[in-house]
Amino acid sequence: MSISSLMPVYPRCAFRPVRGEHCHLIGEDGRRYLDFASGIAVNLLGHSHEGLIGAIQQQAATLMHVSNLYGSPQQESVADRLVELTFADTVFFTNSGAEAVECAIKTARAYHQHVGNLDKYELITFKEAFHGRTLGTISASNQEKMHKGFLPILPGFKYVDFGDLEAVKAAIGPNTGGILIEPIQGEGGVKVPTDEFLQALRALCDEHDLMLIFDEVQCGVARTGTFFAYEQFGVVPDILASAKGIGGGFPLGACLATEKAARGMVAGTHGSTYGGNPLGMAAANAVLDAVANEPFLAHVRDMSAKLTGRLEQFIGNYPDMFELVRGRGLMLGLKMKMEPRPFVAHLRDNHQLLCVSAGDKTMRILPPLVIDESHIDEFMDKLSAGAASYSPEEAA
Repeated sequence: MSISSLMPVYPRCAFRPVRGEHCHLIGEDGRRYLDFASGIAVNLLGHSHEGLIGAIQQQAATLMHVSNLYGSPQQESVADRLVELTFADTVFFTNSGAEAVECAIKTARAYHQHVGNLDKYELITFKEAFHGRTLGTISASNQEKMHKGFLPILPGFKYVDFGDLEAVKAAIGPNTGGILIEPIQGEGGVKVPTDEFLQALRALCDEHDLMLIFDEVQCGVARTGTFFAYEQFGVVPDILASAKGIGGGFPLGACLATEKAARGMVAGTHGSTYGGNPLGMAAANAVLDAVANEPFLAHVRDMSAKLTGRLEQFIGNYPDMFELVRGRGLMLGLKMKMEPRPFVAHLRDNHQLLCVSAGDKTMRILPPLVIDESHIDEFMDKLSAGAASYSPEEAA
């Protein structure tokens, strides 16, 4: 057999983690790695969090799965909490971020078809965005590397430059049904728009009766120092996709919507076999218990200020390598003057530090939200040693 038993769609590195302890991962060889990747913003409570483990264990011993044909007190509990914590009036649970974005797209289209706007099916999206790997969500992105091999992509999306308000205005036409945006672009390079840009999108949606959809799969659930990032921009979306941190490591996503936006999502229009299963709901409740409170969010903001300050001071020592620090909360990007992947690999392989590369020559720094100053000290020590020992020839 020439193909591996695992379909070879990931260029996997040699690091093979087998255990997690708080903010560290332990490899198959016993070496400890500082995890400032968090499964790409998933493990917000770190690894082996007692509250999360206990909730899943207790639920697994009680009820793991039940059909969505039946009533679900577990889903109702989490949905009620999310409605209380956010702008939303209603929630649909999924298994992933891509599914949550798919549901958001369908919700926007269903709204317009429900009210008789049959031609308003198109969404304006933004270049370098990442919304998932389904056929619908890759079509919502302009990235040809995700389209390759899966053409033709689905119609119904117009791409404009991130932050370009005039381009958004020019793209609005008779078929426009909404605007889909990451309020902070993750894969695109941890890019943060201005408050005024997002507020202008809200105004355009109000003017033209469009759905404003926020993809907060990566930046949501306390990651930026508020429960959802939209709270920091003075903007309320109509629909929001969440995942990653909401399950703390358990596969879970959610599509949140206002009553108006969800008016087309009636019985029989959408569904999921596993979405909102009791195990996922137990995980979500444990995550909400931990993060949906001001002391925890204040801790994220405090750690962010300390880490950002250290990074901004540090990059001045290596002006040929680093350009700037950007992001919000503990979703930070270190923009480099070279392709970041070789440097990320260097940190991993030589200094046992885990980060994630992104677009626009950016290294993403996504630590568990439970870090303390000792982890920041360890991170800066490893980053400094990595920068000092790095040779650009490694990129060759």
